[in-house]
Amino acid sequence: MMSKKIAIILAGSGVKDGSEIHESVLTLLHVIKNGATPLFFAPNSPQATVTNHLTGDSLGETRNILVESARIARGDIRDLKELKSSTADALIFPGGFGAALNLCNFAQKGADCSVHPEVERVVQEFHSAQKPIGFICIAPAIGAKVLGSQNVKLTIGTDAGTASALQKMGGVHENRPVDEICVDEKNRVVSTAAYMLARNIAEAESGISKLVEKIIQMA
Repeated sequence: MMSKKIAIILAGSGVKDGSEIHESVLTLLHVIKNGATPLFFAPNSPQATVTNHLTGDSLGETRNILVESARIARGDIRDLKELKSSTADALIFPGGFGAALNLCNFAQKGADCSVHPEVERVVQEFHSAQKPIGFICIAPAIGAKVLGSQNVKLTIGTDAGTASALQKMGGVHENRPVDEICVDEKNRVVSTAAYMLARNIAEAESGISKLVEKIIQMA
C-alpha cells in the first residue's frame, strides 16, 4: 500500500519573516511517524521583509521565499506552482509570521488582507477535491480568507483580536488550548494554536501531533 502524500507549504525560514522552524520540523516529523510521505512546496516569490532574528530589526534585504524555505526542507522542495490537488492527499500550513506576511498580508491588513495567488489556488483546489487541509498557529488566517464563504471553523487559540479578524473574513473561530485541535468535518479543515499559545516546543508539539494525525486519518 502506497503511503499518503502530505504537501507542507512553507513561507521562508524563521519565525519573524518566514515559517516557524519548530512548527515546520514538528509537522515533518509527525507526517513521517504516521507513515506518510512529506512533500515541501513554497512560492517562488520575494519575501515581504527580511528580519534579523537576533535583534528583530529589518535587514533591508530582498530574499526569495522558495530559496529560504529550502533551508528547512534540506533542498528537497518545489515551486508552489507545481502543486496540484492530484499531487498530494492533504495540505498543511505551518505558522510563523511569514504565513501572515508572505503567504498572505494578514499581518499588514488584517481582515482586509489578500492571499498569494498560488496559495489561494491550492487551498481552493484541495478544498474542492475534498482533501483535508491543516492550518497551524497564525496560518488559519489564510483559511478564513479563502474559505470564509464556507463558514470554515478554525482556531488560533484564544487571542480575541485575531479571532475577531478571522470572523470578519467569514471564519467561525473556536477557542482551543494549545494541546487541542479544531476539526471542521464539513470543510475537512483542522487547525491548532501551536506558538500562538505555546511557551515551548513541547507545548507546540502537543497540538501539532494531533493535527497531523487527524489530517492523515482524513486523507
